[in-house]
Amino acid sequence: MQAWLSQLQSTFVDSGGINLLKKGFGNTITITLGALVVGVLIGTLIAVIKYFGEDSKWMKPLVWLCDLYVTVIRGIPVVVLLLVFYFIIMQSSEGITVAIITFGINSGAYMAELIRSGINAVDGGQMEAGRSLGMSKLQAMRLIVFPQAIRYILPAIGNELIALLKETAVAGYVAVVDLTRAGNLIRNNTYDAVNPLMIVALIYLILVVGLSALLKQAEKRLGKYDKR
Repeated sequence: MQAWLSQLQSTFVDSGGINLLKKGFGNTITITLGALVVGVLIGTLIAVIKYFGEDSKWMKPLVWLCDLYVTVIRGIPVVVLLLVFYFIIMQSSEGITVAIITFGINSGAYMAELIRSGINAVDGGQMEAGRSLGMSKLQAMRLIVFPQAIRYILPAIGNELIALLKETAVAGYVAVVDLTRAGNLIRNNTYDAVNPLMIVALIYLILVVGLSALLKQAEKRLGKYDKR
């Protein structure tokens, strides 16, 4: 036990590894939350376009473009997409910015269907009720349908947040010091192959378990709301 504690001190304190972990943790959280915002914005836009495009001929080209986007992004591994953005599309941008945009675009392709499903879960009569009050389709969507759809969408967004958190572990491919890369750097600097990676794994586990617990609490509250 004493030898293990000495090894931990040497790996994380004496070598400054704890500072790398702090930096990696901050970057991981920044990328995850930033990508979630981008993903929600893209997903909402695509979901609304596809919702209105079902009954509008002039929106069919936009719907086709949205379908193409979803198909292409879903068909490319996120690591490859990250490298394409870093080395080709956004060459002059910082790694964190590239990671946020890339993970956000990737998440948006999945978020679009989640949000569209949430919108479709709202009774169609709600849109008709809004239209009967003199609202445009966009106003009815914004003021009536979408607020009701949120209770169906939030749990899915929570699951996507957890997935994003774990996906960011590949951000090190574009020179971003995230949690995983911080663990690798500590391992390379200290020649300790076990403790850095185990600590990184433990941090991810704590984050995921914590987010899952919060998600369950949110679902319970939404469930109580549905029963009212």
